[in-house]
Amino acid sequence: MIFLDTSVLVAIAQVDHVHHVPSRELWNGCAAKETAVSAHTLAEFYSSVTSMPPGVRLSGRDAMLALETFLRRIAPIALTANEYIETLKSCAAAGLTGGTIYDALHVACARKVNAERIYTWNVRHFQRVAPDLAERIVAP
Repeated sequence: MIFLDTSVLVAIAQVDHVHHVPSRELWNGCAAKETAVSAHTLAEFYSSVTSMPPGVRLSGRDAMLALETFLRRIAPIALTANEYIETLKSCAAAGLTGGTIYDALHVACARKVNAERIYTWNVRHFQRVAPDLAERIVAP
């Protein structure tokens, strides 16, 4: 199982994105039912692509079409309430604050499916919340 971060999906959907080509190449190799994202990624993707500057911004309808296409191959992974709390406790214990929690939640979902690879364009951020998974966290 591989895990994709929101940053990868955004790059796939935006043809002019600086990371489009390597993200699209990764996507082309993704097999159905062997690729996961956090359930939260769906909301982050929608928010990101519908709030971009005019010219690259997607309409809500187009964002949903992109998500529906992604969902043919990816499995959204949700955390239980206890898993959320454990992730928050882990961040607090490590002194991690602010928006870092969102990266930690993505990593918790990747852990839940025992992802062999975690693809993100925010490698440093993800490695910060999961140094034990540093070798698995890579850019496309």
